[in-house]
Amino acid sequence: QVQLVESGGGLVQPGGTVRLSCEASGIIGSITFMGWYRQSPGKEREFVASISSSSSTDYVDSVKGRFTISRDNAKNTVYLQMNSLKPEDTAVYYCYVVIFVRKSQTYWGEGTLVTVSS
Repeated sequence: QVQLVESGGGLVQPGGTVRLSCEASGIIGSITFMGWYRQSPGKEREFVASISSSSSTDYVDSVKGRFTISRDNAKNTVYLQMNSLKPEDTAVYYCYVVIFVRKSQTYWGEGTLVTVSS
């Protein structure tokens, strides 16, 4: 059973920094993509960042230059370093992994809340 456990959320002031972690366990097969989505109150879930098995990264425009995604393949863990946080970054952040075993399947974490407020 694949499980994703996120950590690192909380309350932070505007301009502050947060680092999210997401560890995957129960993995059988190869993890191809890892990444993060977020969902703010009253809004649809949106893509934030992804990283491939070859460490190629992609970001939504609104976080470019402020957020950095990375992964530790030995630990099956993906990170999201969030700098220069803004109130509009307030959301529940969900990690995901894409695992390939004959076909690709996507697994999601339960989410961690990041609140940016003074």
